[in-house]
Amino acid sequence: MSWLILMLSGVCEAVWATALGKSAGFSRLVPTVIFLIALLASMSGLAFAMRGLPVGTAYAVWVGIGAVLTVAYAMATGAESVSALKIVLLVGVVGCVAGLKVLG
Repeated sequence: MSWLILMLSGVCEAVWATALGKSAGFSRLVPTVIFLIALLASMSGLAFAMRGLPVGTAYAVWVGIGAVLTVAYAMATGAESVSALKIVLLVGVVGCVAGLKVLG
């Protein structure tokens, strides 16, 4: 259960990071509200997951999922350029996160 909550929290991290960028310094209401809700969900889920997982592993997985999804979304929407090297590096992050799960 902790791993599932942690993965969902990582998704919420990507949501709040993206919403933060779209909030224009908290001057746009809808992205700001999405940011706050996703931030609360992400942090709550991370805190819950840390009850059953080592702190270092939980944090690394949470950040990894959030970072990969944030960059992937930005590339998919055209906000960030796509390159083969970026994709290889993102796959590397996913591999490292999966490795932490397997070793956990």
